[in-house]
Amino acid sequence: MTDMGFQNAEELEAALGEQIQKIRLAKNLDQKSVAERAGISVRALRNLEAGRGSTIQTLVRVLKALDKTDLIVSLYTAPSINPMELLRKPTGRQRATGTRGQSSE
Repeated sequence: MTDMGFQNAEELEAALGEQIQKIRLAKNLDQKSVAERAGISVRALRNLEAGRGSTIQTLVRVLKALDKTDLIVSLYTAPSINPMELLRKPTGRQRATGTRGQSSE
């Protein structure tokens, strides 16, 4: 995961709210219509866009209303195993080391 320079959760929440607002505006939708589609209040949408203490349910509902659920798919999709990564991983010891200078009789 890349570090995008967020110092705390509040900065991340504000950045997410800005992105949601940009998506809404790019689709030329007003807050009232998105809130109605999402089944939330306009105030809840305003809080989300402003980065002020929204819920995950509100976030998911708004993303669904904006047809952007693909943005959260990676959070619940099981990671696949990359065969090349398996080759790069160091393997453990294959044999035990015998003692030197002693016979095995």
